[in-house]
Amino acid sequence: MQATTGITSVKPITTVRRKRLSVAKVIVIILLSALVVTQVYPLLWLFIYSLKTNEEILSGKFFALPHVLQWKNFSDAIKAGHYFQYLKNSLFVTSVTMACVLLLSSLASFAISRFRWKYGQLVMVIFLIGMMVPLQATLLPLMIIFKNLHALNTHISIILPYIAFQTPIAVFILSGFMKSIPSEIEESAVMDGAGVFRIFGSIILPISIPPMMTVCILTFISIWNEYILAATFISSERLKTLPFGVNSFVSQYSVNYGAIGAFLVLGALPVILIYFLLADKITKGMVAGAVKG
Repeated sequence: MQATTGITSVKPITTVRRKRLSVAKVIVIILLSALVVTQVYPLLWLFIYSLKTNEEILSGKFFALPHVLQWKNFSDAIKAGHYFQYLKNSLFVTSVTMACVLLLSSLASFAISRFRWKYGQLVMVIFLIGMMVPLQATLLPLMIIFKNLHALNTHISIILPYIAFQTPIAVFILSGFMKSIPSEIEESAVMDGAGVFRIFGSIILPISIPPMMTVCILTFISIWNEYILAATFISSERLKTLPFGVNSFVSQYSVNYGAIGAFLVLGALPVILIYFLLADKITKGMVAGAVKG
């Protein structure tokens, strides 16, 4: 009788666990579905919006599909909005900024995490403080500095602040990872006669590729979408970046709603492509140094 009672008592427990798991799965599915709807639907709606005529847009039927796909909106946005000119400027500014941020942050992180010197923690605190400085608070000082240096209305006037604002978070990510690298690797390299720069270039950098990819992606997204500095320090149309181009096109062609939607799609397209192609790199890089630290 005891054995029979024991067997029968297992079934309700198993059933309860299965019910709990099924309820948890349903909740997760609902949450993920809500996330997909809130994140993906606006992009899909904007793309459909860009393929409509003004009459279809003003009809108030926001969920209706266009009767005829208006691909002309994209050609109008590219030609009238000088899309490729703004795209070239953004690519140049972003590429130079990313290269400088990677170089400076990797060197600083290597010195902070791998060298034994008493000011290492102090330097790290200084970088952390740099993460807390709001960009808006630096506009007036930077304006005065660049005016005295005759650097206003040049790409250097936005590249330098971009580097300054992106380097602290890059140092934070890279130094956390480099601290997790076993010291035995360096000791073996030193015994083989390798110097500091050889250790940095041949050992530390190849191992640090995952967090460096994370730094690249985060820097790209931040710089690509930045508008305040570009609109403040650059006045020449030929030097403006893509976010300003979007704003300029919207103000000039405010009656051509389909073309505005097309330009918004074109403006968001590079970031979307980069993110979806390299999204897994962000996760790998962020958790790479989480085991040790």
